[in-house]
Amino acid sequence: MSKSCQYLDEMAQFGFENDIHSILKLDMPITNGPMARWQRKASSSNTSALNGLSPGKSANVSLSSSKTPSKTPGKNKKQTPSKMGGDRFIPTRNTKQMDVASFLLTKENEPVDANEAGVSSENQKAWSVSLNGYNIEDAKILHLGGKPLNAPEGYQNNLKVLYSQVTTPASIKKTRYISSTPDRILDAPELRNDFYLNLLDWSSRNVLAVALHNSVYLWDATQGDITLLMKMERDEDYICSLSWTKEGSYLAVGTSDCKVQLWDVENQKRLRSMASHTARVGSLSWNEHILSSGSRSGQIHHHDVRLPNHHIFTLTGHSQEVCGLKWSPDGRYLASGGNDNMVFVWPYVSEGGSRNSQSLHSWTEHQGAVKALAWCPWQQNILASGGGTSDRHIRIWNVNSGSCISSLDTQSQISSLVFAPNYKELVSAHGFAHNNVTIWKYPSLTRVAELNGHEDRVLSLTLSPDCSTIASVAGDETIRLWKSFEVDPVKKKAKERLVKSTSSVIHQSIR
Repeated sequence: MSKSCQYLDEMAQFGFENDIHSILKLDMPITNGPMARWQRKASSSNTSALNGLSPGKSANVSLSSSKTPSKTPGKNKKQTPSKMGGDRFIPTRNTKQMDVASFLLTKENEPVDANEAGVSSENQKAWSVSLNGYNIEDAKILHLGGKPLNAPEGYQNNLKVLYSQVTTPASIKKTRYISSTPDRILDAPELRNDFYLNLLDWSSRNVLAVALHNSVYLWDATQGDITLLMKMERDEDYICSLSWTKEGSYLAVGTSDCKVQLWDVENQKRLRSMASHTARVGSLSWNEHILSSGSRSGQIHHHDVRLPNHHIFTLTGHSQEVCGLKWSPDGRYLASGGNDNMVFVWPYVSEGGSRNSQSLHSWTEHQGAVKALAWCPWQQNILASGGGTSDRHIRIWNVNSGSCISSLDTQSQISSLVFAPNYKELVSAHGFAHNNVTIWKYPSLTRVAELNGHEDRVLSLTLSPDCSTIASVAGDETIRLWKSFEVDPVKKKAKERLVKSTSSVIHQSIR
């Protein structure tokens, strides 16, 4: 009797354990829960089959007696990976960040060690950065990999673009206004309408020099005063080129009688007249104490104005008149353009150095005379050149590699090019057929604005010392000042403060 009782107890315990296991098993059918989808489908199919039975056959078929499908639905699907990471609501999740998340969640429940509390936070940060590559305190439990897309133009910021498509109100947008009318117009009577001459230059002291036939006039842009600097003795002679020194104290004047004159502007006195060319001097460019001059003969002469024997070197490469001449801002290269459609880049000739007259680069891509040359002030290895009527192309060159980076057909003769650093733009002057000034965004060379008003071809451009205004002179005997590059006053004040702070540091170091 006692054995049978013991046996019954064991059986009851075994049954109880089986019930517990069956309850805990997740793959067993749940009787109390809602009917599964495959069961509902089977039920509906059975119901339709029963409706089609003959009246003589029994229709009392229980749902529970329906057969379970041979394959459990979803078994052929891929199982969820056991490895942590991956969530359909999070695009990418770094596994290292998952470990950090687990650590951060468990860290809160751990007691604080007294020894660890004494360690400085700076040391902890240093160790964390060294071991993990980032500060553990800045880590996030949910880390989204990848960066959000940049906001399209007209939207508020880079974050809201992911969640909002509301455009920025027009009143908030800050657009730069470029006036289509000149700020000032100056008369330039008897100006020679000659494409190959360079008759306008603006000094660092804010004085504009212009050559009118055989005279040179100075216009003080600050005071508004006009001064006659010089006039050639013979009426048949005329001025061909002008160029200020970097300091703005002296002006070089190239003439039709093959000479280069050097003038002290403050005292209105001619310092010297340098003769070395055999034809008119149509282009000039300064590099410290070296003055380079280009002639109709195709030769380029270097003059050291400190020496009695000023002519120190001759560059021969052009077969026709040199009408464009520009030293690079760092003084390393001299670019020259000529009526032979050639562009040359020459190295600096140092005192006592090599007298090799070979050019670094010679480019033949232009199909017209190259007068327009400009060096980029913020990328000193970039040179822009523009061709005449039969070419009409702006070409951007990399002097280091010698390659043409980009080219643009302007559909008009190009007489002058100037880089405007305030907005990183390129300005071009045009003759036939547009007779206007065009502002291009650099380096994309997309048109920003067109400045119309001249009634004849624009011959030359020059930029003001503060880079806010550009002056254009044309065959219609007018000089027009375009104030197209004014800086935002807030940015201007910040820049001035920065310049003052750096200058004070320089003065302190000198003392």
